Amino acid sequence: MAVTEKYINANEESLKSYRDLKNVIDTAFGDGETKGKIEEKIQGIIKALKQGKLTVEEIAEVFSTTAEFVLKVKRDYNL
Repeated sequence: MAVTEKYINANEESLKSYRDLKNVIDTAFGDGETKGKIEEKIQGIIKALKQGKLTVEEIAEVFSTTAEFVLKVKRDYNL
């Protein structure tokens, strides 16, 4: 194998490793971002439930979710 071929193969392996790692990091970041958005939504729902001014359906509408999700939050956080 010529030096040029070795260099090309090493470069291709390096690029593959880089792309694999980048995909792992991008996926982890996306998962974290999604989790953060859900946690933020849950905290807003908790606050709304504690205030007691809106119905479950109204809270669901405000937070673009379902009444079932709001009820689950209510159960899970003993509200």
